[in-house]
Amino acid sequence: MSNNVHPGLSISAAALKRVEELIQDEENPALQLRVYISGGGCAGFQYGFTFDSSQQPDDVITEIPLDETQTNSIKIAVDPVSMTYLEGAEIDFVENLQGSRFKINNPNAQTTCSCGSSFSLDL
Repeated sequence: MSNNVHPGLSISAAALKRVEELIQDEENPALQLRVYISGGGCAGFQYGFTFDSSQQPDDVITEIPLDETQTNSIKIAVDPVSMTYLEGAEIDFVENLQGSRFKINNPNAQTTCSCGSSFSLDL
């Protein structure tokens, strides 16, 4: 099951749960997950994830309720340029023999590196 972050961007239940756990570990409810795309990696672009409590005026901020009462929620921030390339994508969290990590399933990526964190776009 995915939760809608922004029209065209979603987050899996596993990723949502992990974000909640990490924010609780930091004991700072003001933290939000920031998702971004930057140049780099072996395929040209790479995804980035960080926690911060600041917001830029043009950030796309989405608040996702964690329970039925909507008293607990997390925020996800994406800058507008990154949001352009994340349309239709899903934020996921995977755990396997190689470790655990956040992952983006992005239909806009033309090719991806074997590590899964680097990709190319048809601009």
